[in-house]
Amino acid sequence: MIPRHPLRPATALRWRFDGEIAAFGTTSGHRIVVGRWPVSPFGPISDVMIETPDGTRLLIAPSDEVARFVASTYRFDSVEVAPVEVIRQPGRMAVVAGPLRADLIVGPRGRLGLLLRAVPRPVATAPAWATLVDPLVRAVLPGVRTRGSAGAGRKEWYGAWDLHPLVSVTASWQGADLGAMAEVRPPVRFGFGS
Repeated sequence: MIPRHPLRPATALRWRFDGEIAAFGTTSGHRIVVGRWPVSPFGPISDVMIETPDGTRLLIAPSDEVARFVASTYRFDSVEVAPVEVIRQPGRMAVVAGPLRADLIVGPRGRLGLLLRAVPRPVATAPAWATLVDPLVRAVLPGVRTRGSAGAGRKEWYGAWDLHPLVSVTASWQGADLGAMAEVRPPVRFGFGS
């Protein structure tokens, strides 16, 4: 049973997660996606999806319940339940999740971010809007989708109202430096919207 969050009640048909996603690659070949969700049906949570250079897909989730939900939605070779701490400050995001340590420097909002901010938030987060803009988003940001199907027969919509580039990343995995920030190449293979 998915718990209900008092600010965003879950229904049998639709669960809402409000937060942010940061994704980056490293010169070591690790590709990492960090989700920070201050509002979710589980309460405030964060999770990390990692694809290693050999293609192993790993989820780090803060609880068994979150791990089960995310693992039934996306594809992973391994799931680890461990504390996931994401500290967000202006211009910076610090991540501690299992063996991952990362410090992300967030850049100023660019043109696309300004355009996204011009769309009223209730419109930007509506499934109908995500469906309407999906073809445009796919053309402008290759590999990004705003609607689609996920695991367990779920449908997903992603609404964005801001966009900031990552300027730099310092990260380590099991104590080993992951190298400089790089493109997310090859693309991660977790499922929808990867």
